[in-house]
Amino acid sequence: MKVILLERVGRLGALGDEVNVKNGFGRNFLLPQGKAIRANEVNRARFEKERAEIEKRNEERKNQAAGIADGLNGVSIIMIRQASEAGTLYGSVSSRDIADGLSDKGFSVTRNAVDLPLPIKTVGIHEIALNLHADVAVSVNVNVARSESEAERQEAGEDMTVFDFDDNENAAQEEVEVADDAEDAPLEDAVSQNDESEAEIATSEEDADKA
Repeated sequence: MKVILLERVGRLGALGDEVNVKNGFGRNFLLPQGKAIRANEVNRARFEKERAEIEKRNEERKNQAAGIADGLNGVSIIMIRQASEAGTLYGSVSSRDIADGLSDKGFSVTRNAVDLPLPIKTVGIHEIALNLHADVAVSVNVNVARSESEAERQEAGEDMTVFDFDDNENAAQEEVEVADDAEDAPLEDAVSQNDESEAEIATSEEDADKA
């Protein structure tokens, strides 16, 4: 399929270029997204007639995207998900989830602008690119965690995908110590009571001798 580009599309070409693309890419992406029109005599004449207006609209969209990108600089969003101890999610975080998370923060970002080839499947801080316009891109951090407190620890630089065996051993040792204390306590009480009984007997015997 041959199309006329209405804006720059990656390495494919710039506004006004006529390029050959695969039928599926043209029908499913370029044409419905308004990024291109079919290359034929009618559309060529229409494009040349409206070229100035098309370039103006494209510049306006570029400036709008640049404004959104400035606001998104350094933005981080938190996604709370259930995950295993090793950090593998029981679900995933999709491009739609990220777009919705940014929308909750007041940023108008479409799902198609989120450059996420595969859904996120692990906890951690993931840097995700947003293609807001052909000439405007920015990155945001997506903090995927099992809880708000865990998200804060990740923000501080802690890797929550590493299982800490030392912490586990310390916890087990503390349990053993508590159990030992519980077992020792009755013995100490019995010894104390026995000492008191012996003292009482000794006192009684002394009183008997005096009598």
